[in-house]
Amino acid sequence: MTLEINGQPDRLDLDDTWSRRAKGAGARLVCSSDAHAAVQLDYARYAVATARRGWLEPAHVLNALPLDRLLAHLRAR
Repeated sequence: MTLEINGQPDRLDLDDTWSRRAKGAGARLVCSSDAHAAVQLDYARYAVATARRGWLEPAHVLNALPLDRLLAHLRAR
């Protein structure tokens, strides 16, 4: 299962507590800005901050993996 940590300030639906619980349950996560305009790309920092507060490390966040590991994960699916 893959879940999204959404950095859009009006959303922020998967908070740090739930992110940590999801990691503990074996879910993979992605950090997203949920940008609908170029100026909203900066919202990714809120998603990253949420992941860090949830004690997630790059190994737990799909879009923080090195390209070869990400591609291997996608191929395995």
